Amino acid sequence: MSGGPVLGGDGNFSSLCPHGIEWIWNGLGECAQDGRDVASVVLGLLSIVCFMVSSLPQYYSSCKTGNMDKALSIWFLLLWLAGDSCNLIGSFLADQLPLQKYTAVYYVLADLLMLFMYMYYKLKNKASRDSNSALLNAVSMLCLLGITSSLLSLPRSTLEDQMPAGFKGRALLAVEGDKSLVQPFTTKEIIGFVIGSLSSVLYLCSRLPQMYTNFRRKSTEGVSFFLFALVILGNTTYGISVLLKNPDPGQGEASYIVHHLPWLIGSLGTLSLDLIISVQFMMYSKSPRDSADGDEETAALLQN
Repeated sequence: MSGGPVLGGDGNFSSLCPHGIEWIWNGLGECAQDGRDVASVVLGLLSIVCFMVSSLPQYYSSCKTGNMDKALSIWFLLLWLAGDSCNLIGSFLADQLPLQKYTAVYYVLADLLMLFMYMYYKLKNKASRDSNSALLNAVSMLCLLGITSSLLSLPRSTLEDQMPAGFKGRALLAVEGDKSLVQPFTTKEIIGFVIGSLSSVLYLCSRLPQMYTNFRRKSTEGVSFFLFALVILGNTTYGISVLLKNPDPGQGEASYIVHHLPWLIGSLGTLSLDLIISVQFMMYSKSPRDSADGDEETAALLQN
């Protein structure tokens, strides 16, 4: 068979993606053969949009209040970054769906930007009493922009090289057999599965420091409610998109769920903790200052 998928005269991508949709295959490297696959892709794209937009309200709130270093827990950001880093490595090693890989790359970039902003405001607030604060702010911002721009240039080539080949490998290695059995893991997949499991644990642990910080301050000032609301929506659509995807040929539903279990736990398992943080927003919103900040943030976002 030739090196890449070829669109035949009957509209099929040879044996790799029979009756597949061309733009999804060419654009995402994923085979969508029926309505269930298309729904999975649409929800996966929606989850990426939710995660991309979720950080913007927090960026706005941080720039507006300037107290990001007090509002967010550094352990929340570090554990979140660690979980997303493990998720990125595990998704490639365990050969997860292409959209999962795209999302994992964006996770890490967004976490790094938020962590850099945290450090920027930490240094800014600490140096506000010093005469060299202006110079320190300028240097910190230049470093932030330089590191972020360099990171943005890395994932594209990586995804272009690995994602179509990854899906192709999964399709070619699939064999017909007893669909009630769980397909054995390769050594590479076992390593990816373990790292993915570690990422789900880190995701669950990451919420605890922020919950404690909110409880200790008895306030959610400086923390954007839209951050967690959109993360909840993104994790929900992400988990459903994975569940809706049809298993590979010869792979049963049970085997498919087992192979994706760490990523399902990492997305759907954190919903309960994110909902608890949402309850904290409602509990502490009685503070006049928090209410005023929340109303101003909502109005600004609606105007934009």
